[in-house]
Amino acid sequence: MHNKKIRKLTLTSVLAALTCVATMLIRVPTPTKGYVNLGDCMVNISAWLLGPVCGGAAAGCGSAAADILSGYVIYSPATLIIKALMAVFSFMIFNLVVKKLHSGAARVIAACAAEIIMILGYFAFETIIYGSAVTASAGIVGNIFQGIMGTASSVILYEAVIRRIPAKNI
Repeated sequence: MHNKKIRKLTLTSVLAALTCVATMLIRVPTPTKGYVNLGDCMVNISAWLLGPVCGGAAAGCGSAAADILSGYVIYSPATLIIKALMAVFSFMIFNLVVKKLHSGAARVIAACAAEIIMILGYFAFETIIYGSAVTASAGIVGNIFQGIMGTASSVILYEAVIRRIPAKNI
């Protein structure tokens, strides 16, 4: 039992680090001074591998760390919450939908739902920090593009590679 907890804690830490790296690896700036990245790939994968609590922790902490390390410190508290919520919803929706659909289709639906959380979350946060919904709306297109990238990359990577790894090795 003790080994399982250590293994899960270790995997949570590794996925938080991978989320941070994936977020920082490719950054395409958006009009609202944010950036499109590959971090959402790891947000969804963290959720699907670890569940809502540890997956949310890995997703939120890894993404917030990337904001801090990249000079987007003002975004880090919102990112922590938004990315953690994305992981929670991705996990929950996948588990609801997979009972009726193939796992690939269920992952697409779950990832899309998580990306909607991201789009709405950053729109709300940017509306507050910019004091204008009009100004914040400039980031929606970039966030939609990030959502598409996050959905496609997480589903492809999970279905093509990760799900083929025996559970005892994860």
